[in-house]
Amino acid sequence: MQENVIIGIDLAGVEKNPTGWALWKNKVISTCHLYENQEILEHLTKFEPTLIAVDAPLSLPKKGTMRKADREMYRHGYPVFPPRFPAMEKLTLRAMKIAQQIKREKLHIIEVHPTSTRKALRIPTKDWEKIRNIFLHMGLKGDLETRALTSHEIDAVTAALTGYLYLQGKTDLIGDGEEGYIVVPTKGDWRRLKL
Repeated sequence: MQENVIIGIDLAGVEKNPTGWALWKNKVISTCHLYENQEILEHLTKFEPTLIAVDAPLSLPKKGTMRKADREMYRHGYPVFPPRFPAMEKLTLRAMKIAQQIKREKLHIIEVHPTSTRKALRIPTKDWEKIRNIFLHMGLKGDLETRALTSHEIDAVTAALTGYLYLQGKTDLIGDGEEGYIVVPTKGDWRRLKL
């Protein structure tokens, strides 16, 4: 059976800031920082991923500042920044541009929100070292074992974890087909996850 390759991306709003990147294969994780759109796309096509999970809005609302997905996330206790929020609009437009090129390559892409993933799985949301240790307890290997990861890399690993659970059918789709979905793990405890 071919092993799924999942890529998690914690996309920065602008190219000069670091984008977190995580490659998940056989529970071995490789992470790094990437910067330019071209660099991100080259990395994507090189690994032929089964799935790409991006921490950034992949669509704009038809009207107003929020999509149905954003409103529903709030109702579920997962506050997200709306795509039309001034600081978010630049990120959203960048994500949409990258997503268009990804789809042209016939690759599968989903929108995720790492903080909400951690909330759903009862993982601390901002204690980076504790989060890294939980990932190691889950049986993840690779860069997690050898060095402290940046917050961007941790978010990218969390995005890849969400992608893995999505492929296992252990996630909920929040939103609608018209304005887009955000993928969040079905609520549970990370200690019960079988990776």
